[in-house]
Amino acid sequence: MALKATIFKAELQVSDMDRHYYGQHALTLARHPSETDERMMVRVLAFALFASEGLQFGKGLSTDDEADLYEQDLTGLIQRWIDVGTPDERDLRKAWGRATQVVVLSYGRTAQTWWNLNRDKLEKLSNLTVLWLPQETTQALAALAERSMQIQCSIQDGVAWFSSGETTLQVEPVTLMISPGAGRDHA
Repeated sequence: MALKATIFKAELQVSDMDRHYYGQHALTLARHPSETDERMMVRVLAFALFASEGLQFGKGLSTDDEADLYEQDLTGLIQRWIDVGTPDERDLRKAWGRATQVVVLSYGRTAQTWWNLNRDKLEKLSNLTVLWLPQETTQALAALAERSMQIQCSIQDGVAWFSSGETTLQVEPVTLMISPGAGRDHA
């Protein structure tokens, strides 16, 4: 018998002074049995960093060829494709052809190795941004995971303050690559 996804709910309040975006989002996250709290919370962070009314979660780990998060315009064109972790370079090339902007939030102990192995190929993609999150940060994010969460995220000068309950974390993604026109504030 296949294991079912665990459902998490998050009330996410975003105040992004860099993009002048302020919004409240009721998120429902289906955590696949093989997904860790760390990965799920990096998806929540990705949502906060790129929040918009049209941003939504993909179908998850069980679905190949789909973004972890994506934003479409009214015609169905994918404006932003976001993957977390260390995606295959070939999958990123496919995403590059399907979306206006592609973003990777890399994390984990293999992220630096992944970047070193794929850097030359990825630097050829004109609409790609690659951000890296230190392991201490993502593990601290994982500790915030609860089935029902109230999260506030304030962003200014590229630094996110992520708060839940009594805990506040400073999250500062490190930019490994940013192509012209592929920045965080590019819609």
